[in-house]
Amino acid sequence: MTAHSVRTAHTADTGDAEDIRRREGTGGPAGSSGAGLADALAAIVGREHVRVEPGQLAAYARDATPLFHAPPDVVVFPGDTGEVAAILRLATERGVPVVPRGAGSNLCAGTVALQGGVMLVLTRLDRILEVSPDELLARVQTGVTTARLADAAEAAGLLHAPDPGSRTVSTVGGNVATCAGGLRGLKYGVTRNYVLGLEAVLPTGEIIRTGGRLWKDVAGYDLTRLLTGSEGTLAVITEVTVALLPKPADTGTGVAYFDSLTDASRAVAAVIAAGVVPATLEFLDRKCIEAVEAYAGLGLRTDAGALLLFGDDGDPSVVAGNLARIQDVCTTSGALEVTLAEDVARADALLAARRCGLPALSRLGSLTILEDATVPRHRLAEMVGRIDAIAERHGLLIATFGHAGDGNLHPTCVLDPDDTGAVQRAHEAFGEIFAAAIELDGTITGEHGVGAAKLPYLADRIGDDQMALLRRIKQAFDPAGILNPGKLGS
Repeated sequence: MTAHSVRTAHTADTGDAEDIRRREGTGGPAGSSGAGLADALAAIVGREHVRVEPGQLAAYARDATPLFHAPPDVVVFPGDTGEVAAILRLATERGVPVVPRGAGSNLCAGTVALQGGVMLVLTRLDRILEVSPDELLARVQTGVTTARLADAAEAAGLLHAPDPGSRTVSTVGGNVATCAGGLRGLKYGVTRNYVLGLEAVLPTGEIIRTGGRLWKDVAGYDLTRLLTGSEGTLAVITEVTVALLPKPADTGTGVAYFDSLTDASRAVAAVIAAGVVPATLEFLDRKCIEAVEAYAGLGLRTDAGALLLFGDDGDPSVVAGNLARIQDVCTTSGALEVTLAEDVARADALLAARRCGLPALSRLGSLTILEDATVPRHRLAEMVGRIDAIAERHGLLIATFGHAGDGNLHPTCVLDPDDTGAVQRAHEAFGEIFAAAIELDGTITGEHGVGAAKLPYLADRIGDDQMALLRRIKQAFDPAGILNPGKLGS
């Protein structure tokens, strides 16, 4: 696979964004879509929910993905599904691009308006409509944050299982759009495993409901699954019905240190072979351990080559038994030390070690590029070795952490954005990393999504025939091509 320059689509300033729009034949309120777009939108949602000033647009020119920047022409905040439908009808009639957005916390440049147009921000749709303990489900509007839904479920004695790292800010709709993963993915799966039904608006303005309140329903094509992970390219999700689980009675956490990630990877395989599927099985490499300890002072061993964070939940006796078995397996696999958290405070501190990996690494440089790739679990150590070799060859600092249980790695490059040579080397390095993941029977993204950042690599992962099929599906849903252009199906 050629090491594409994944960032070639990014724009450095407003002028560059306008050049892209001219090349693509699009335009904002002053372009081919016609003046008065903002006025037309204001007539739908109210003037106070439309933003057109340059400073206001600049705030929505980026998401959490570094090096991608392109301001929209107008930002609009609909208040209900009917307003979303009216906005999409207007955009289709005028041929104006629309980029649906929640909190903008994604890491694949999925909510950057590469071709200008309308930024459709869904954070006003933030009502928890229902939590049903009897049916083990909740209905929420798309702008509800993951943490709010988790808290509401917990108050009813239930568990919302998806647990992305950005849970305090990420929205449920955004999680569905990207099929977000998280720390509990090994035992509980990812977002798609808990989406029972959706309310969504097609680009032409029709409002559809897919799935519903049932855990079993095979009537027709599974449009719920199709829209889950579609990254705002097929429809705009406005309401989600999610499956909930009974809240586990107990939880427990531990940490194991190893000389190398090879030893840690061997322990991961042994844990699964022993019949234990823990709720949490995360890893940090040496560079991450050192950065996290310097940042948070959690008492981590900085002489270790790798750290495994493990945890389980459920019946207290089962949790205790599983943690003891994991402790024994890690010790047998050559762990330097294995410690079980003695109380909730220490367990929270250990989980913080994993969750603060990105902010800890961010202190080492002014630009941090966090990517994700996934390989089969037994090839985890081999993949980290490839990443280290690639980083050394390109003269870059790349630390790696991630989900050991499901083989999902997060190689994170820290550099100076003003060093154009280093930025270019980072592009090339990540291209090689994605190629290595594919070579090891893996994939270019396990949970962040494709967006604009991974689009240059998608054909290498799925092949030309599937790329053509994606475009046909996109055409069926969005014949005018207005939804999130430059992303999936483009």
